[in-house]
Amino acid sequence: MGRQDILDKILPNGKGVWVPIDHGVTDFPCDGLENIEQTILDLIAGGVDVIVAHKGVVDRYSHLCDGVNTSMIAHLSASTRHGGKNSSNKVLVGDVDEALLRGAVGVSCQLNIGSKNEHKMFERMGHITREAYLKDVPVLGMVYVRGENVKIMDGDSTNGYAHAARIAFELGCDAAKTVWPGDAESFAKICQAAPIPLLVAGGPSSGNSREILTMVKQSLESGGSGVCMGRQIFAHPQVTSIAKALVMIVHQGLTVDQAIEKCSL
Repeated sequence: MGRQDILDKILPNGKGVWVPIDHGVTDFPCDGLENIEQTILDLIAGGVDVIVAHKGVVDRYSHLCDGVNTSMIAHLSASTRHGGKNSSNKVLVGDVDEALLRGAVGVSCQLNIGSKNEHKMFERMGHITREAYLKDVPVLGMVYVRGENVKIMDGDSTNGYAHAARIAFELGCDAAKTVWPGDAESFAKICQAAPIPLLVAGGPSSGNSREILTMVKQSLESGGSGVCMGRQIFAHPQVTSIAKALVMIVHQGLTVDQAIEKCSL
């Protein structure tokens, strides 16, 4: 399959329920990822479109996606909590060819704008998007506003995330992860910044199903294209149920109340 065929599968009708489970490299133990095979099976049962994971996880478990709607994307950026002043410096730990050989259908790369190593991460993301373009492979951009050099423009209610989305687009990403800034108007500004699907993150696990689903519904109504949400899903007390509810809201247009009732949340 070419890049557009893959995008049609992982973003049906331009919408997606994507779940990153790459957190075990950054920080472990991590709630919900102790038994990662079971978590992957729960996510597949929930009908998520994509699981984003590091290459070792993709290599070992991508066969579980055979014959189902879920695909795996390999995350190529890494650092750990032990990195000290370099903990925000995401280095590359793989490439596109390796990701494909290990069973991924696409790749993901992270860039932290405002980091003292921002320039290095720009080069790395540029390298990955070039390589992916030549191989006809989709790229997810995870562009965060974090670091000691962040300078938010006066009046920017998105706290730099409109700029982050624009960077992902202009560097050649096919979709990007973004954040919920707290209100629909500001999120709409983020979505207007880039003509690619923007998938909202969830942040630390809260276990509050209604709160999670309400935020996602609001993001969709403001121009978002779905979710790229990890801990709020894989660390949820009912992983398959919250995943199913998100699929119902993102792909079927159900209300929050309808999704909660159907999934017994």
